[in-house]
Amino acid sequence: MPLFIGFLEARIPLGVTMAFLIASPMINEVAVVVLAATIGWKYALLYVAAGLTVGIIGGLLIEFLKLEKWVEEYVWKIKMGEAALQKANTSFKARIGYAFEQVKEILGRIWIYVFIGIGIGAALHGYIPESFFVKYASADNPFAVPAAVLTGIPLYSNATGVIPIVEALLAKGVPLGTVLALMMSVAAISLPEMIILRKVLKPQLIATFTGILFVSFITVGYLFNAIIVY
Repeated sequence: MPLFIGFLEARIPLGVTMAFLIASPMINEVAVVVLAATIGWKYALLYVAAGLTVGIIGGLLIEFLKLEKWVEEYVWKIKMGEAALQKANTSFKARIGYAFEQVKEILGRIWIYVFIGIGIGAALHGYIPESFFVKYASADNPFAVPAAVLTGIPLYSNATGVIPIVEALLAKGVPLGTVLALMMSVAAISLPEMIILRKVLKPQLIATFTGILFVSFITVGYLFNAIIVY
């Protein structure tokens, strides 16, 4: 969240910032290595390519739609970069003091949302209904991929934390595309994350962001299921 605010304050375009917000939770070096050990490097690299593509397309769409009006106004008012340029005192002590004041201001605005999001995440952590997927997410069910994406929204984990579930579901015969759609959904559009984002994004932008990812993850899931037999 501080990085997201800092990007906008530094005048980085909203589309670029949202592309970062989409891709960063789905793809990290630890998750990629562990996923490669689970499903093989070929499929892990395809997952990375899919995640980067979703991030780029999502960022381009948001930039094209000009949705800056749906970012909370206080984010635009901080103007960290301009304030830093105007300060004549660039000593280490002055910079530490300035950074401390900025941290207080940001945390003062978002802390309650962070605690609510973490609380919901803690309550849901580790709860992924494997039996549900084994029963309803078979290759014969045309609605398995949307169901997987919807199921991932109320759950809370990072990409690395979901990988043991990925391995278990694959071992029980759930198609790879369906499992990876679940993994992306849990990492990028979980309910706790949306609650935290609410402090900096208006509901219209959160809905647009979620809708773009929902459609993208379903597309990725169907595409993987169509071209890959794991």
